[in-house]
Amino acid sequence: MSVEAIASHIESFAQYAESAPLLILLFIFLFMAVESSFIPFPSEVVMIPAGFLLFRYPLPTGIHWLDFLIVVVAGLAGSLLGAYVNYYLAAWLGKPFLRKYGKYVLLSEKALDRADEIFLKYGDMVTFACRLLPAIRQIISIPAGLAGMDLKRFSFFTGLGAGIWSAILVAIGYFLGYSVGEMTYLEMVQRGKQMLHDHFIWVILGIVVIVGVHMAITKLIMKSDKTKTETECAE
Repeated sequence: MSVEAIASHIESFAQYAESAPLLILLFIFLFMAVESSFIPFPSEVVMIPAGFLLFRYPLPTGIHWLDFLIVVVAGLAGSLLGAYVNYYLAAWLGKPFLRKYGKYVLLSEKALDRADEIFLKYGDMVTFACRLLPAIRQIISIPAGLAGMDLKRFSFFTGLGAGIWSAILVAIGYFLGYSVGEMTYLEMVQRGKQMLHDHFIWVILGIVVIVGVHMAITKLIMKSDKTKTETECAE
């Protein structure tokens, strides 16, 4: 289904933003759960309009910074739920089953192999980085489940990536609500996606910085543990 078709269906929910803000939060949670699972669904059509509505309406407290945080947390929670679905299904079904039948739920063998290759090559941190990358962000939790990645680490890195991604999209929508007059739901999504595309280099640089800092800290910890072990052995 195209972005245009999805947008036309979701737009009807926006009318409840002012009268039922908690319903909007539930809507964000559910649709982000779908987006984060193996079902292809663009998060931009949910979180960018959420940021727009956040600026225009009291959603749900009327305190903008708090509402921003609440909306991001709703998107993060939904993303985690969808990621857990992928993780546990992959762990339960196994690689042969997914390779054979994944195509029937729009999981191509090529996409699964690519996600598996990236995960095995770059380790846990790729779970975070890929949550910020199009095309592979939804399915990177599958090789994590297949590999039996520690659930706490999986939750942390997935939540970190999903939280940052949700915050970026909400911020774009909030900016559009501040700087632009009336626009249709589809125009909002398209303009937000274009802004994201034009500035995506900053997302990439942010990933590089965070991954680099993580690797440096991990290296220092490992070096410290090695020195400590050698000292204890010498004694």
